Amino acid sequence: MGAPVNNPENAPVIVVDQLTARFGDNTIFDRVSFTVNRGEILVILGGSGCGKSTMLKHLIGLYKPATGQVLVNGVNINTDDDRTLRQVRMDLGVLFQSGALFGSMTLAENISLPIQEYTDLDLATIELIVRMKLGLVNLAGYENHLPSEISGGMKKRAGLARAMALDPTILFFDEPSAGLDPITSVELDNLIKSINAGMGTTMVIVTHELESIFNIAHRVIMLDKSARGIIAE
Repeated sequence: MGAPVNNPENAPVIVVDQLTARFGDNTIFDRVSFTVNRGEILVILGGSGCGKSTMLKHLIGLYKPATGQVLVNGVNINTDDDRTLRQVRMDLGVLFQSGALFGSMTLAENISLPIQEYTDLDLATIELIVRMKLGLVNLAGYENHLPSEISGGMKKRAGLARAMALDPTILFFDEPSAGLDPITSVELDNLIKSINAGMGTTMVIVTHELESIFNIAHRVIMLDKSARGIIAE
């Protein structure tokens, strides 16, 4: 495993404090605590049903904890204040497992959508940003392609470009290598490492792929269904 990007600010960007996730009588994890440091790649590992994706949804504020809290850049995201939560999420990007691109929209339209929704930038500037983001993920020239016209690996990269559209400092990945062949998976891993090294972006990755973990992770936490929490770090 590599070392995180050198950063003079040691304060964690994410603090998970005594977090419990419970749905009815089913406790997914109980009083879990950990931190994510600025500029590092943290991998969340564990067997099926241990709560990896549930944890990810708590970290981005989609789920509220039964107890405990999640701080992102010092702000408690378990809030009923929609404005505060929106401001926090503006600094977060998410690559979903399938890429989650809108099938009826071109890659350029997919990437420009969050920029149009959350900024007042003019069309020419937005088009420039879109070209830059696609170039960053090695998809220059694919602006007018539909998701159905590109491969699975390219869809993942296009989804990553959209996740970076608003220049977030924290990126979340849900099984980024799922469904990819080994060569394409390694290429995506190398792209993730390159973005982390070049931009200092903090990354939280849920994955089952051991080869990817050894390739990209600075630190790993392992969740266990029986223990309902972290059993190794």
